[in-house]
Amino acid sequence: MPAVSTPPAALEALVVAAFGPGAFIVEAMPGGASTRRYFRITHGTEPRVQRAVAMFVPEGGKAEEIDKAGPLHRWPFLEVRDLLEGHGVDVPRLYGEDTAAGWLLLEDLGDETLANVLLRQPALREPLYRRAVRDLARAQATLEALPEGCVVQHRAFDEDLLYWELLHFREWGVEARGRAFCEAEGRRFDAIARRLAARIAGWPRAFTHRDYQSRNLMVRGAQGDDPSLVWIDFQDALRGPRAYDLVALLNDSYQTFTPAFVEARLDDYAEARGLTAAERAELGREFELVTVQRKLKDAGRFVYIDRVKGNASFLKFVLPTLEKARAALERLAPVEPDMADLLGLLERARVVE
Repeated sequence: MPAVSTPPAALEALVVAAFGPGAFIVEAMPGGASTRRYFRITHGTEPRVQRAVAMFVPEGGKAEEIDKAGPLHRWPFLEVRDLLEGHGVDVPRLYGEDTAAGWLLLEDLGDETLANVLLRQPALREPLYRRAVRDLARAQATLEALPEGCVVQHRAFDEDLLYWELLHFREWGVEARGRAFCEAEGRRFDAIARRLAARIAGWPRAFTHRDYQSRNLMVRGAQGDDPSLVWIDFQDALRGPRAYDLVALLNDSYQTFTPAFVEARLDDYAEARGLTAAERAELGREFELVTVQRKLKDAGRFVYIDRVKGNASFLKFVLPTLEKARAALERLAPVEPDMADLLGLLERARVVE
């Protein structure tokens, strides 16, 4: 990672306030799909080294954070972090903040994402995913009653947002890739998308991380006997269908699971939430329908990130993501006429094969 020769004054002030005076190194970290930038801070020398991660939100992104938060709120990242920590969810420790300058100083959890840990220790897949599902179930239960004025309370996966995401897929996952619907097919797609969005939006809502997947869960104590999971990238949390984060986790675009593995983890969730057999069956139906919505959105988003933001690193996940949507559509088609019609539309346009 390249070192930053002269750290900004605001960052230096945060580091000194957190760790005391002394020399420190700032190294740029690889970025993701957002405008945020991350830097690894190494303060002092062995054996008294202290480490942190600095998150920088540039002016354009900072305006977005402020707009999302509203005048009475801290940045959503900070507010949601405090909310989760207060309800027993493990999140990165906060060492300092200077939001006016765009900087946060956070605990350094290394590179131990769930995705990275499983590359080295595949035997941990089942216990860690069982933990992830149960952690989610517990968080949903404890966050059923949100504090008055909480930013999460004022954001929801409503019909318009779910529908917009499907139109985003049509624009970027279909048309931008050189596929096309004829005029009549386009109207059918839009009508199916609207009905699917309305159906999902009508279900009871729970706390929703919105991107609860293997790159946004860090493993604390991966080499120990009882590793735990730390949530990150939660600033977009809102209220949404209970199955949404389960889909993000178990139909993760960056992982591949057998159907038996997915069903076992849904059973773990059902047990943790105390669902009846009928409720477990309904959860399965919700999971498949949300998979269609979420995976189509993801595929379109990956193309958008390439074409608009100039980041091609997600393109290799477009086809695997569409395959997850196609598999869910095939399972739903015998009992869901709209899903059978949607599958036919996507096959005829050669979006899925």
